[in-house]
Amino acid sequence: MIPDSFIQDVLARVDIVELIDKHVHLKKAGANYAACCPFHNEKTPSFTVSPTKQFYHCFGCGAHGTAIGFLMEYQGLGFVEAVRELAASVGMQVPEERFDKGVAGQGAQFGRLRQLSERMAQARGFYKEALKKSEKAVAYLKERGLSGEVAARFGIGYAPEGWQSLQAVFPDDYNGPEMLATGLVLENEAGRRYDRFRDRIMFPIVNAKGEVIGFGGRVLGQGEPKYLNSPETPLFEKGHELFGLPQARQALREENCAIVVEGYMDVVALSQHGVGNAVATLGTATTPAHVQKLLRQVDRIVFCFDGDAAGRKAAWRALENALESLPDNKLIAFAFLPEPEDPDSFIRARGKDAFCRLIGAATPLSDFLLRELGTRCDLTTSEGKAHLVSEAKPLLTRLATPLLRLQLVKRLAEASGFSQTEVERLCGIRSYATPAPPKAPRRAPSLARILLRLVLQKPARAAEVPLEQLPVSAERRMLETIARSLASLPPEPGYAQLREQLRGDVQERELDALAGELISMNLDATAEASDAEFKAAIAQLQLADHKAEFVRLQAQARQFGVMGLSGEEKERYLALLTRKKSPEV
Repeated sequence: MIPDSFIQDVLARVDIVELIDKHVHLKKAGANYAACCPFHNEKTPSFTVSPTKQFYHCFGCGAHGTAIGFLMEYQGLGFVEAVRELAASVGMQVPEERFDKGVAGQGAQFGRLRQLSERMAQARGFYKEALKKSEKAVAYLKERGLSGEVAARFGIGYAPEGWQSLQAVFPDDYNGPEMLATGLVLENEAGRRYDRFRDRIMFPIVNAKGEVIGFGGRVLGQGEPKYLNSPETPLFEKGHELFGLPQARQALREENCAIVVEGYMDVVALSQHGVGNAVATLGTATTPAHVQKLLRQVDRIVFCFDGDAAGRKAAWRALENALESLPDNKLIAFAFLPEPEDPDSFIRARGKDAFCRLIGAATPLSDFLLRELGTRCDLTTSEGKAHLVSEAKPLLTRLATPLLRLQLVKRLAEASGFSQTEVERLCGIRSYATPAPPKAPRRAPSLARILLRLVLQKPARAAEVPLEQLPVSAERRMLETIARSLASLPPEPGYAQLREQLRGDVQERELDALAGELISMNLDATAEASDAEFKAAIAQLQLADHKAEFVRLQAQARQFGVMGLSGEEKERYLALLTRKKSPEV
């Protein structure tokens, strides 16, 4: 594991403004910096970076974090990768010896992943060279209309026909356990190794850092399976990755729309014809993770599938997996190609404009949902109408956006003959016809919350807060957590160092929410003013504690008389009584 002290040193040396400005153009906005958020599309900047607290926060989508968190979210890096990249940027080297201790430890796992990644990179180089030497593979790509520029952009290669072509690349460990772990080779019952990919056009699957984590191989001409994909490996998880995403990033920002197709060749062919915002799932159905990843970058997703039964089945599964990830300000639609076309053949035959018109006229999620449900029910009968509502119920309850759910409820009511209220009751969702209960009057922030805000500005203050004098609350628990963490932090730590110390803690989300308030509440007050406010809050807490103690002792004296108090209690009661009569109390 990376030592906590090393992580804190890295954060102390990194300037988050400089880091983020390399990826997102920041403009000075008072004491902070602002930009349009890189994690969701917007026209008015709501993404703010604080140089004094070394964290960022978006008031639009809630994205929040430190320099490490930014690299993890923006580039899709793992925690260790993000720390390594930050360390390298400031001339620091992660202490390797900590990684290599213990086969079962995280360090050994990291070392293994690095070795697997190196083998995948070597395989990509081999496949690219093999493509140059194969006349039939080059002829196939030319026949499909691909230029050398596009082939190079996607790193396309060719796996030769031989059963053990990769043995020349890995002469020493072709038969070792790590080659099996890459998914590049298979082993038969007799223990003989052979290449997984043979006589196929090879498409490297690349992560956000540009590292190869898997491959997709397409058969030349006819043959089964048409596409062969890398298996799940320590490097590659199909349900979280999308082919072509790194190459599509710029086009996604420009178009504010992602087109999801099924095949690698579809992505490459669309790019060849000027449609650069297409990505493909990797031999698996669209998952919620795919949808969430894309909706962080665009406001609209169009699933483009074949118009046959298999294409509509894939579209329906995509719809089901998108429901829980769809916010009110995002759109999902479905475009179906005329049979027997796929995106590759369609754009080659009809051109970019025709394809873009098809995408522009895609069926919205709500229309597709109701249309598909309607085909499963006989709406001319009472039983069919009841079945329609029954089929819609699990979908409506999973839908994350209340506004779209309301529209669907109204349309279901029209189609089924039930009233809107009846549909809502039958589906077990809250009625929008009844007014919401009035909101409670907004209360002033509690003293504990004020103290917590001030502690987040300067975490070392947590040691000065008399926690036992605070009532039990979420704020007190957070303050206790921060106070405990100080033992593992450097003297006078910043918020960014505290945030990384608490990464993975059960209170992590709560901390982020509070820090979002922090950036908009007197964040850039002078150190003197902030210290004065903290001292005043502590004094107010002490005063409240004294008042509570006085009330308790006074009630005890009234009930049992002054003689009912112990000597220590009498002394304390008189002292508090004297304080109460003084002008400042």
